[in-house]
Amino acid sequence: MSMSFFECVMRPKLKLFILISLAVPIVVSSSNLSFDTTNSNTTINDRAVDIIKGNRPLRPGTKRQSSLKKQSRLLSLFTIVKFDNEPCYSSSGDSGICMTSTECYQHRGVPIGSCANSYGVCCLSLSTCGQTIRENGTYFVNAGYPEGLNNTGTCQVTIHKLSPYICQFRLDFERFSITGPEPVNHQCDNDQFIVSGSNPVPVICGLNTGSHMYVDAGTGTSPIILTMVTSGIFLKRNWKIKVSQIPCDSITKADTGCLQYYTGVSGTLKSFNYEPSSGLHLSNQDYTICLRTERNFCSVQYSACDDQMNNRSHAFTLTGNTLGQNPVQANVGSVGSSPCNSDYLIIPCVSSKQGPVASGMNTCVDRLCGGTLNTDYSTMPTTVMSKKV
Repeated sequence: MSMSFFECVMRPKLKLFILISLAVPIVVSSSNLSFDTTNSNTTINDRAVDIIKGNRPLRPGTKRQSSLKKQSRLLSLFTIVKFDNEPCYSSSGDSGICMTSTECYQHRGVPIGSCANSYGVCCLSLSTCGQTIRENGTYFVNAGYPEGLNNTGTCQVTIHKLSPYICQFRLDFERFSITGPEPVNHQCDNDQFIVSGSNPVPVICGLNTGSHMYVDAGTGTSPIILTMVTSGIFLKRNWKIKVSQIPCDSITKADTGCLQYYTGVSGTLKSFNYEPSSGLHLSNQDYTICLRTERNFCSVQYSACDDQMNNRSHAFTLTGNTLGQNPVQANVGSVGSSPCNSDYLIIPCVSSKQGPVASGMNTCVDRLCGGTLNTDYSTMPTTVMSKKV
């Protein structure tokens, strides 16, 4: 080792090799630094010539030329590493945003792994009662998370747009367990989750892990308020809600008026607080679920999901004795002997895949209710179809 070092000192032509091999990376994320690349193909010496104009050509061997050569060598000491603030994931499945360790500390985040070839950290940003959310991918969690919350009170966070070009907020309920509705009218009289400052969003409660909401961000700078109301000390509540900011030109942006938005050629739709054994359909719910039309598809089929918890399926139970184990007839339409005028599901011009619609009524109906998914007055569930996509 001493001989190699001695040779490098004695032979100046090797000095450049030593300097390059000791390059120091400067790590920045794309949110903090921008580059002017209009002259990216221009060398250091070219730029120097542009600056030194007039009748003052550089002569070989001058001090200025030597200085420029030294600058070009010294600049190779630094390597700028730039990466985007993109979603990242830890080994446990938690999602965060890739950023520098300094940014993560500034955002009061917690590093949960590495990203960008270990130049960045996967930063999990958590906000709880009384705090403000300004960053994409931040989680709204209960006080004391991951431990449960067992008290009476109100917990609020305020969401601000990270830029004027944000049109929507998506709320993903990765954990959502609070007290359910009262058993008579199925209203959220105890615990409540409330979204204010946006388009009307129904109040929900109960078990909603895996569900989501899209919230209109508006055109101004007014914030959105998320409020969790807890009442009573007999249940440990637990919530972890991911807040994603959706740009106006994003392909993930939902259509106007959609509280929920699904993509892909298949999936599962659930009402809030759906749980086969004890879940109750919430009262005062009036919202729209949207399905994106996928390329080369022109219709949608719907069928009730399997229910292994009950003697008869509770996968579609809107009116009638929804808690019983005996079959409950399907009802359709807004007129007729058993109309759907209280609780109902609207699917535009839906018809049965197997046969006629409601015993001689129109070729399709728009309202479905009762205790069985069918477009006819039947207690046998069937697959229904709509071509209004």
